[in-house]
Amino acid sequence: MPHCEAGHLKITFWGVRGSIPSPGPRTVRYGGNTTCIEVETDEGELIILDAGSGILGLAQKLLKRLPVTCAIFFTHTHWDHIQGLPFFAPLFIPKNRIDIYGTFDQVSKRSIKEVLGRQMEYCYFPVREAELKAEILYTTLYERQTIEIGRTKVTSILMNHPVLNFGYLIEGNGKTVFFTGDYEPLYNIYHPDDDSFDEYARLISDQNASLVNFIEKVDVLIVDAAYTSDEYPLKRGWGHSTCDAGISLARMARAKSLYFTHHEQLRSDDELDAILIDLRKRYPIGPDFPPYSIAQEGLVIEL
Repeated sequence: MPHCEAGHLKITFWGVRGSIPSPGPRTVRYGGNTTCIEVETDEGELIILDAGSGILGLAQKLLKRLPVTCAIFFTHTHWDHIQGLPFFAPLFIPKNRIDIYGTFDQVSKRSIKEVLGRQMEYCYFPVREAELKAEILYTTLYERQTIEIGRTKVTSILMNHPVLNFGYLIEGNGKTVFFTGDYEPLYNIYHPDDDSFDEYARLISDQNASLVNFIEKVDVLIVDAAYTSDEYPLKRGWGHSTCDAGISLARMARAKSLYFTHHEQLRSDDELDAILIDLRKRYPIGPDFPPYSIAQEGLVIEL
């Protein structure tokens, strides 16, 4: 596969759906595979964000350029972000090297290696993790930890979700990309009459300011936008965001471009089109709002 031009990053969306794969005639244009994003540098460094079912298509492409060396960064280990990993063909081939990064499970205290290995126990999958032929190295990450992949840096930041979830800032060739993973904007869990309301509001303000500073002027901002603002009140606390909230974050951070992903599994192509039309009416792209779009499988962004 040809590399990017010098000084560029190349971003490819292989899966943009949330919760469960949703193939069929209603999702042909935007795609039905769950989360997987590829970032490649012009030096050939390959970074993969999550291994939902979309990683199957990426695997088939990589088989044409053996041996494969890549790094997979997991935002978190909910099923729709890891379910494609057992089908990632480069894992089965000697001389390939796959570095895997992610956080630990705060309930069981298992490392990223232990968590991922469980879905390849024999009762779930016919090939055990120990039988894979590639060289696989696991690293359990902590917040604000930076990993260097060649000359590219990947830094984690904790995002709001029911399990530990990292957003990742990728910095390479003078360009920056940030992916939220699954993310719900912070909200005050206390009633205004409660004594803790003001203190919690200050905490939220501080956390939001920290995130905005972390991603300030990012070239590409990729956000979880599973729900519409009308749907969100019934989904509050589920750990997902809206397009409106994504636009607000992009404005505060002065992001140069914005892409919505993690589409709700029952959302059809036509419904996603309608959401974008409505957004463009309410948030016209221009001096006040950065360019934004709904991510779809096969979308390639070159920076």
